[in-house]
Amino acid sequence: MAEKRNPSVTETQHVETASPTSSDVLEDVKGCDFTVAEADIPPGYFRSAHFLGSMFAIGSAFGCGVAGFTLAAPILTYIDADIGPNPNLTWVALSYLLTSSIGLIIVGRLTDIFGRRWFFITGSAIATIGSVVCATAPSIPALIAGETLVGVGASVQLSYAFVVSEIVPMKWRSLAQGYVFLWGIPFSGFAPAISYAFVFKTSVGWRGVYYLLIAVNAVSTLTWYLFYKPPSFTMKHGYGRKMEFLKHFDYIGTLLATLGLLLFLMGLSWGGTLYAWDSAHVVSAVVVGVALLIAFFLWEAWAPLREPLLPLYLFRNRGWNVSVILWSLGASTYYALAILWPSMVATLYRGNHGFMWVGWISCLSNCGILFGEYCGAWLKRRTDIQIRVVFIIGSALLGAMAACTPDTPVMACVLAFLTTAFIGWNEILNSAVATIVIDDQREIGTATGAGGSARSTISTICSTVYTVVLSNRLAQTIPAKVPPALISAGLPASSVTAFLGGIAIGNFDDVPGSSPSIIAAGVRAYQEASSSAFSTVFLATLGFSGVGIIVSWWCPNVDKLLVGDVAVTLGETDATKIKDEKA
Repeated sequence: MAEKRNPSVTETQHVETASPTSSDVLEDVKGCDFTVAEADIPPGYFRSAHFLGSMFAIGSAFGCGVAGFTLAAPILTYIDADIGPNPNLTWVALSYLLTSSIGLIIVGRLTDIFGRRWFFITGSAIATIGSVVCATAPSIPALIAGETLVGVGASVQLSYAFVVSEIVPMKWRSLAQGYVFLWGIPFSGFAPAISYAFVFKTSVGWRGVYYLLIAVNAVSTLTWYLFYKPPSFTMKHGYGRKMEFLKHFDYIGTLLATLGLLLFLMGLSWGGTLYAWDSAHVVSAVVVGVALLIAFFLWEAWAPLREPLLPLYLFRNRGWNVSVILWSLGASTYYALAILWPSMVATLYRGNHGFMWVGWISCLSNCGILFGEYCGAWLKRRTDIQIRVVFIIGSALLGAMAACTPDTPVMACVLAFLTTAFIGWNEILNSAVATIVIDDQREIGTATGAGGSARSTISTICSTVYTVVLSNRLAQTIPAKVPPALISAGLPASSVTAFLGGIAIGNFDDVPGSSPSIIAAGVRAYQEASSSAFSTVFLATLGFSGVGIIVSWWCPNVDKLLVGDVAVTLGETDATKIKDEKA
């Protein structure tokens, strides 16, 4: 095993002292330092079963974590047709998004303090159980319950950034994260096509999505158990101290953060879909959520906490703040396309193509971001310059999509792929830099988990803005363009409402007075109205992109930090630690 750095005098004292000082408490919460210098890493360590098996577990778990949403989201209407209908269908997606987003900050902090091994084993096990519940769900409420479990598991599975980063040399962190994103190719990149294939090409239908998740989650759980053996709680803090840490954990802060994020994100997700924006449900959820989040930050700042959920001194690190902001704004740019692109394809470019064609073309944005993440993973030097360049290009290309019309399908496809590719490049660099620039690698989980929660929250805010802009513009452009075009083509005014309803399902049999020429004129007007609305949203993204471009000028240059040291090595046990200490 690799030789570990011996605990400092402070670290030794805090294990033995009954009444530690504030500085000792801080060291105690962080635990012992397990950093191994590049020269001390044993030959063949990165080919060992512990390392390779852990890398497999991290990658497969990440794939399952994203697939819990990306495979189900494109086919929710078909699921509802089979075991519904149910007015609460949107909760299938909401339950996953809420639980996975909120869990990131909690998982990061808990695993920093108590050790990571059993959290990640349990996370994949919960996701497996959730997949079983979904696969056998007889109704939408049962499916919601299953997706909630899948989301809880995903909050652990999507905490890949700090787990994979701490077990590889600092200089290879972006490449290690690039490896993890390879697992996103089938589970995210081609998710719409796979989902449609299960529905239209197999006898198991939509349940096949969850059969696939059961299998991969089960294998992931097994590999976590067999191979992933990072430092345990005992190795971090010594024997007989777990109850002390449980006693002093920040339960109030955790409750405030959980409820605050839950209500805030729930309110944003409800607005304009389940309830009107000015409804009591939305307003009260958002207001109370914001109040609880403010209370959370005040609690973390002023309460005498030994183990705060979110140490606020993290926010004094400018490099970390900049990386998290750009990570979040880049993700919000991607989500703009994730929301708009499938709808654009189905509305503007489907034509006479079938559902599988729509599924394949809808994959372009997901494939683009994965391609960019993988390309960016190889170029680890001068990440500050890279981030500025790719963020500007990606933002400009996204804004350029405002020029797309129903007559420019090739241009739209090229821009959708290139936009997400450059934003993916931005994402891989910032997610890696956020793990590198922190002051103490023993808090990598806390810092990265907080960054992941911030990314999710900011992305949700931006996505909400895009959704509102789109719905408001459609409410203007469709009445302005479609009815006049239909009436001019010869459709009776009394049939316009029925025609608009037929567009939604692609069936005009029940529209009185319709004809092939009238249908063609109406569909064309609907496409032009939708295109105008999409263009407005793409232009609206420039506001958020502009903020990111300005912030990018403060990107940190981490070249001097890209060394061969490894923050944590795998495979040691408490018995090994005791033996080393005696020696």
